[in-house]
Amino acid sequence: MKQIIQDLKKGNTLLEEVPVPQVKTGQLLIKTTRSLVSLGTERMLVEFGKANIIEKARQQPDKVKQVYEKLKTDGLLQTVSAIKSKLDKPISLGYCNAGVVLESSISGINKGDRVASNGPHAEIVRVSKNLCAKVPDNIDNETAAFTILGSIALQGVRLLNPTIGETIAIQGLGLVGLLAVQILKANGCRVIGIDYNRSRCEIAKNYGAEIIGLGNGFDPISFSNNITHENGIDGVLVCTASDNDSIMHQAAEMCRKRGRVVLVGTAGLNLRRDDFFKKEISFQVSASYGPGRYDINYEEKGQDYPIGFVRWTEQRNFEAVLQLMSEGKINVKPMITHRFPFADAERAYELIMSDKPSLGIVLEYENEEKQGEEFRKTTIKINPTFRKISGVPNLGFIGAGNYAGSVLIPAFRKLNVNLKSIASSGGISGAFTGKKFGFQETTTDTDSIFNDNDIDAIVVTTRHNSHADLVIKTLEAGKHVFVEKPLALKLDELENIKLSMRNNQSSILMVGFNRRFSPFILKMKEILKTANGPISMVMTVNAGFIPQDHWTQDPKIGGGRVVGEVCHFIDLIRYLVNNPISNYKKLSMLSKSSDTLTISLEFENGSIGTIHYLSNGHKSISKERLEVFFDGKVLQLDNFRKLKGYGIPGFSKMTRFRQDKGQLNCAKSFINVIKNGEVSPIPLNEILEVSKISIELSENI
Repeated sequence: MKQIIQDLKKGNTLLEEVPVPQVKTGQLLIKTTRSLVSLGTERMLVEFGKANIIEKARQQPDKVKQVYEKLKTDGLLQTVSAIKSKLDKPISLGYCNAGVVLESSISGINKGDRVASNGPHAEIVRVSKNLCAKVPDNIDNETAAFTILGSIALQGVRLLNPTIGETIAIQGLGLVGLLAVQILKANGCRVIGIDYNRSRCEIAKNYGAEIIGLGNGFDPISFSNNITHENGIDGVLVCTASDNDSIMHQAAEMCRKRGRVVLVGTAGLNLRRDDFFKKEISFQVSASYGPGRYDINYEEKGQDYPIGFVRWTEQRNFEAVLQLMSEGKINVKPMITHRFPFADAERAYELIMSDKPSLGIVLEYENEEKQGEEFRKTTIKINPTFRKISGVPNLGFIGAGNYAGSVLIPAFRKLNVNLKSIASSGGISGAFTGKKFGFQETTTDTDSIFNDNDIDAIVVTTRHNSHADLVIKTLEAGKHVFVEKPLALKLDELENIKLSMRNNQSSILMVGFNRRFSPFILKMKEILKTANGPISMVMTVNAGFIPQDHWTQDPKIGGGRVVGEVCHFIDLIRYLVNNPISNYKKLSMLSKSSDTLTISLEFENGSIGTIHYLSNGHKSISKERLEVFFDGKVLQLDNFRKLKGYGIPGFSKMTRFRQDKGQLNCAKSFINVIKNGEVSPIPLNEILEVSKISIELSENI
């Protein structure tokens, strides 16, 4: 299938071939019939992609500060690499979609139903249950594609809380502003439309608004005072796309005492206190479609808000807009200025970036008649020049996220292996990453990788809750497996993996505990061989804050930070001591989050290790610091860039221009044992020991 993506690095807007997404529980698969280009949002994204690195920095000053802090801790090369990785990722364009359901895993919506959703511009889209709504029979597909923008306008109106007979001004008569005009008129309000564009003003006038054409020299403040007998209007809905501070000043000046201003679009927010203070004007920013927006539990997990407590959610706003359309109270036809076949979608983006007038741009999909497997392919070839190298392993990757694309895949690629297939559930990240690194094919069907007899080993880089299951499936398929940490989230998963390993002893299991392969750690290991007795270690990790709604913090998906990341440092200390862990305990800071904690490890040979994992520090301090004390000597490793020795004959320091946490050596060790038939580079008993302890510490067992 085809999908529109924006290349943020090169600035290109592309119509790309990608595999059809997987459908999970609580999701729909929809065949698109029409989609609407959001003129303001999508133009902003395209402009950002086309901007040079300096212009991008100016648009995101907060990111510049993060770059500066990373420079101080990680060095120039690591920082440049991170920036390139961030920019070298495509984004989907579009969020106003109408189509026909192909597959449904939710009740109330069945195959063949027409739905409106926030799906992107693609021939087939996947959406969650709370991000779509059924389309009434008397609404055509073109009109239904305006549902999402209509809900944005509706949510702004809801926050404004207008009553019958009130006078409301709308600044900015783009698509959202014109939809808001009709919603307010349906609500019994007197509406004033404000814009420079004459044609948009004319459309608003035909919808029943009184018009202030700014290009004609009209003064909105005087106009508002005249029609309200100097009292001022009741409220202003700001639907502009500008960074001009005067917009908010004007809105406040137009309002009566205790009037309301709601920002739906963008405007400069250098607010003047007197504007709002003297009249006690309230100001609020509207969050897109309504309650539920940006809530992972609502949007991704499908957890609805009880209607008795939250009357209007995102989905209920969708349904309300469709109801207004069905009753003829919202008419979108006058707003449509252009229609393009989806195959010519790139022309639509050339139009929005030009000076030619446009408003509603509808993409028409020819796939209404398309059927069959060819249209719904889950696996596509992406590298026609792929040539298999004999004598080296063939790899399949499951997962194409940030870490896979920026670290793991580049590491394996340097080893000249055959990158056969890469899987991602949504399709777009797998297709883009696969093309970038020269994979033969990309898929959304993970079973195809297990069933591919040409694939020797599978690298698992998905979310943590899927690791154990994918490891077991790989082992049962008779393949080697490299899984990014953690190996498992639960003890019973760990037991199932142990059983699978006993049944498939010819397969290599390796967890991405890469730090033990760093040249710094290898040097420390060499020096510690001379230790005459037990050693003591202190690992300080300036981990930083991660919001509680991030997937890594979800016990069922990410497992939390102990099992998800602290396992790295438990393994590192275990490797350096080279002795089993005999006792362990955790002390957490008393708070809602257990992200700030200390873990104490005792070893059978008398050595001890302490891990301080801290989320309450500052980013300007390096993330990782390891100190080892033994025989009156000290080794001090700073952020995997500098290693210093104190009191160690023949060794004082070791430095690198960039961090080296051992990812390349880790991947190389895995490939070498496959090629040479050697034992696993990390003994299985150590993998299981570290994994078990991490899980128990996470669960406070």
